[in-house]
Amino acid sequence: MTAPYQTPPVGAPADIVFAARAVLPVLSTDRLTLRPVTVEDTSAYAEIACGEQGRYFSDAKSEDDAWGEFCQLAAGWLLHGHGGWTVQFHDASEPLGFVLIGLEPGDETFELGFMFRKSAEGRGIAFEACTAARAYAFETLRLDALVSYIDTKNARAIAFAERLGATRDQKAESAFNGSLCVFRHPKPEAA
Repeated sequence: MTAPYQTPPVGAPADIVFAARAVLPVLSTDRLTLRPVTVEDTSAYAEIACGEQGRYFSDAKSEDDAWGEFCQLAAGWLLHGHGGWTVQFHDASEPLGFVLIGLEPGDETFELGFMFRKSAEGRGIAFEACTAARAYAFETLRLDALVSYIDTKNARAIAFAERLGATRDQKAESAFNGSLCVFRHPKPEAA
């Protein structure tokens, strides 16, 4: 049974949601659509946050716990002009994962964040989605810098950041007392 907070809006609230969503960016790659998150994506986010991968970025143990984190993906658009996208294949509506351009408490620089379902791993989906989000951050938002904050124990995410061409910024890491790696992403002209 779907919790009331996971139910799509109807009537006047739905009109507001659809009007707001209509001005948010949708990115497209060869295989993927990156669209702003919707309430229907809550369960997919919770699956990631409450699963094995979530131990590196979330304290959520249930969908209810993950709700607040999920809301941050959406709220960034309204509060900062950037936020989270749901990643899916062009011809399917099932979320594969999420990418975001975000700022959270403690962040010194805009972050490229990424989290994907286990079923999406090993197919280049994350690479394709993150490359598109990074291009949007530098080319459209005209950000000066973009980093990924990664738990020092998350070897897979560290390897992925390196595959994206990001390099460790040990000076920036000193602010986190050894708990996070900070990977600085190259701007397009430096890539």
